[in-house]
Amino acid sequence: KKGKKLEKPEKYWKYEKNQDFICLPRQHLRSPMAEYVMKDIIKKANLSDQFYIASAATSTEEIGNPVHQGTRVKLAQAGIACEGHHARQMTRADYDRYDYLIGMDEWNIRNIKRITGGDPEGKIFKMMLFSGSSRDVADPWYTGDFEATWKDVTEGCQGLLEYILK
Repeated sequence: KKGKKLEKPEKYWKYEKNQDFICLPRQHLRSPMAEYVMKDIIKKANLSDQFYIASAATSTEEIGNPVHQGTRVKLAQAGIACEGHHARQMTRADYDRYDYLIGMDEWNIRNIKRITGGDPEGKIFKMMLFSGSSRDVADPWYTGDFEATWKDVTEGCQGLLEYILK
């Protein structure tokens, strides 16, 4: 099933593009995976100087904690390092700071909109929309399946880059 057609907000197309991947952290799993996968994709495309990519949480549960062990292992298997990363909480100011706020699931999207006071500029997207799906990114907190999460995050990040570069 295809997701809704995404409209490119022309107002935000400038040399530097900023993305913030957002997730309600249960154990700091999906959003840092998305952050580091996207950074890796951008680096391989020789576009690192054109992007600022970060991740944040919509709750305070994991603030200051490192990336979950399962996510670190999955990233390391792909040759991607995430040492020194610690969870931070999303703020209202992030809405002005970033061109895209990417949530991993419907709950994230609701929380992001609550924190930002809405989405008047059309910056908030659900990750899987960029891969043509309306479903949530698989959550290994419930399944233990980091491979499914990796697949979703990789597809979403690749689709997001294609969307941005169009």
